[in-house]
Amino acid sequence: MAQDRRAFLKHSAAALSAVSLSAEDVRGASPSTEPPRALDATLLRAAGDAILPEAIGPEGRETAVGAFELWLSDFQPVAELTHPYGGSVIPYGPPDPQPGWSAQLEALDLLAQARWGVNFTELSVDQRREILGEQMGAPAGGFPAPGRAQHVAVALMAHYFTSADAVDRCYGVRITKLECRSIADVGERPDPLREGRP
Repeated sequence: MAQDRRAFLKHSAAALSAVSLSAEDVRGASPSTEPPRALDATLLRAAGDAILPEAIGPEGRETAVGAFELWLSDFQPVAELTHPYGGSVIPYGPPDPQPGWSAQLEALDLLAQARWGVNFTELSVDQRREILGEQMGAPAGGFPAPGRAQHVAVALMAHYFTSADAVDRCYGVRITKLECRSIADVGERPDPLREGRP
């Protein structure tokens, strides 16, 4: 049933695209073939250095930002979500947040230049936190799902704090969330994290 719905939606989108392209061609306009803008990797890492935990170190922050970029590259806008068995309402995910997040990163650079005369990446960590705090707004009591975050910095934090590394660090043991344990060690307590873990 779900496959039929997906096939229908794909075919409908293709048909609507073909109709709209034909209409644009009749008017003499050429459709935009520009791909969505990717997030600026340097600005994203500068933000990550300011908002991700210092305890995970530079390598841990790089890993966290890389995992966020990988997640975003696979993001499916308005994807059909899991719904309860027998439910009549099909829930859908959020639209593509990437264009808005890209603009937010560019705004960080503009604000840094306006306030201090340098790029965001050249600011101290405290200065970056000051700008990010203003742009992210007041905390809403918990992290949203990353794809529903209103600001890219909130999305990056939300993505990290639901990761296996964050869960392990929270409990101080190697839970390795989302990894299967073997039958032999399923009854054993998880190993403690070693000191000085990067």
